[in-house]
This record gives sequence, structure tokens and C-alpha cells, in this order.
Amino acid sequence: MNDLRLAMIRRWFKWTCLGAGTALAIAVAAGAAYEFLARQSAIRDFPARGRLVAIGGRRIHIDCRGTGTPIAVLESGLDTNGSISWSAIHDQVAQFTRACAYDRAGIMWSDPSSGPRDADAVATDLHDTLVAAQESGPYVMVGHSMGGPYIMTFTKLFGAAVVGLVFVDASHPDQVTKMQEAGLKSPGPSLRLRLMAALAWTGLPRILMPASDPKDPELIRKIAVHFWPTSLGPVIKEAQSTADTLREAGAFRSLRDRPLVVLTELAPLNRAELDALHISEEQGQRVSSAWLALQNDEASWSHQSVHEVFRDSTHYIQFDRPDAVIAAIRDVVNRTRGLPSERSD
Repeated sequence: MNDLRLAMIRRWFKWTCLGAGTALAIAVAAGAAYEFLARQSAIRDFPARGRLVAIGGRRIHIDCRGTGTPIAVLESGLDTNGSISWSAIHDQVAQFTRACAYDRAGIMWSDPSSGPRDADAVATDLHDTLVAAQESGPYVMVGHSMGGPYIMTFTKLFGAAVVGLVFVDASHPDQVTKMQEAGLKSPGPSLRLRLMAALAWTGLPRILMPASDPKDPELIRKIAVHFWPTSLGPVIKEAQSTADTLREAGAFRSLRDRPLVVLTELAPLNRAELDALHISEEQGQRVSSAWLALQNDEASWSHQSVHEVFRDSTHYIQFDRPDAVIAAIRDVVNRTRGLPSERSD
């Protein structure tokens, strides 16, 4: 009797596992099919806003508007929005000079890269993209957040074409150390995000992706969210190269007489932000002071610099104060044209 009961339990366990495995396989297959169709739908419903140019067997999306020189080259931060990050200012900048935004490898409409994604690789990709698109310099480089180190590295490698720069709350080569000294840890991409990137093909991240911020520009809420699952992995790959990127950018800190405008967000951290960062109010004040010191240092990299601080903006100054970013780009462009600056140092 015991042997019969044991055999029945084993059979039940076997069929239960087989059923669960079959159900899981069906669910994964259905999810993968859903993700495939969603990606095809995104490409069909939201075609590239600019051009896809070929570099090294890959296609990179670049969106250039307007006429005139120098060309304002817009480099986004470490997020999945790519060229759409500049949607609140792109057309306005294009009214007084040519303005080019683009998507780094694997982000939005651009093909991914199998190579490293440190600052040297990003800057080389950008240079090759501009050449392929026949968008020859001179350039005013505009970088948001991690875009700051990217455009500094571009200037280091291709400086003959760079006549001015704008930093939009740009990252600093020494920020990891200085932020840690102020009490803020730098954990890198969370395990959750890394898992979601690895499982993007299953469709699960598309179902679980965070809701877009209602304060974001319409194009991010309408378009960028559809490319989030495919853009996430390449962004994480860049994030994992942050140490190399900051080291490469930190090797070049002299812009000489190139006009430079540094825009800095310094709004006090609210309770929710402090809790999310796991720091106290006192630590938050130290972090803000450290950030301001880093931004002041960036402003010292040029003999012709202007530093403007905003206490009414988030990190995305181009969303919250597009007027200020437009004015900064216009100022640098005008100074490269020999026109006087309307700002005071």
C-alpha cells in the first residue's frame, strides 16, 4: 500500500511539474510574441524623426533642423529618451542655428553596438555619425548630465571642430568621490533594472515599466515610452562604464577660450527625494554644496565662462526651464559669431 501511495505521489509530482513547465513555456512564448509585435508596432507607428545614417555596419539616428553655423550638437544624459530629451528646445534652437540631436547606440531608433560604451566609444560614434550625415563643424556641444563628460571627451578627441560648449547640470569627473564624501552612495543600476533589461525579450518589462512622469514633454510620454524596453539595456551598458567614462573625461579639463555656459540645478531636496536616496536632511545639504562646488569647478575650465544656478528646476533643466537652455545655447552661438555676450560672468 505504501509503495502504491508513493508511486501515485511521484506520478502526481511529475505531471504537476510537467504542467507547470508547459504553462511557463506557453507564457514565455506568448510574452516573446507580444514583445516582438510591440517592437514592430513602435517602429511602424513612431518612425524616426530624423535620418538613419550608417557607421561601421550600424545605423544611428540623427535629427538635424534649421540652418546656420555653428551647429548645436545636443547630447542627452544617461536615460532612455535619447534625442527626444531635447524636444522642448530643439525647434527653438533651430530658429537661430542648425541643431542636431541624436540617439546613442541601442537607444530609441539607433542600432545597438557590441563594443564598449565608455566616453571614447560614444564620442567616436558621434563624430562618425556627424561625418556620415555630412554635418560638418564648427560645433557648439550641448551636454545634459552624463552628456557633459561625453562632450568633453568629444572635445578632447575632435577639438578642432568644437568652438563652444553648454553644460546642462552636467556630470563631473570627480562626482563619485565627492558625493560619497558628502554621504551619498553611488550604487549604479539596480538589480531590478538589470533584470528587466535581461528579460526585455519576454515582454515582461514592457508590462511592468514605470509610468511616465506627467511633467515630461508630450513626445516622451507619447513616443519614448514605446522604446523603453529596447533602450534600457544599452543605457545600463553605458552606466556600467561610468567609471571609465569619468576617468576619460577627467583627463581633459581645459577649454581655453572656448565660450562655456554652465547651468546648474540646485533646488533643495524634498523629503521624498531624501528618503529615496537614504540620506538625512543634513546630508542632503552637504550633497547640494558638493554639487555646487563641482559645477563651479566646471565653470573654471574656460576663460570665457558663465555659470547660472537654478533653484526652481529639477535635474532636467531643459524640461523645467527650456528658456534658460535656449538662451545659453544662443549666447554661446552668438559669441562664436563675434557678437557680444548678453550675460555677465
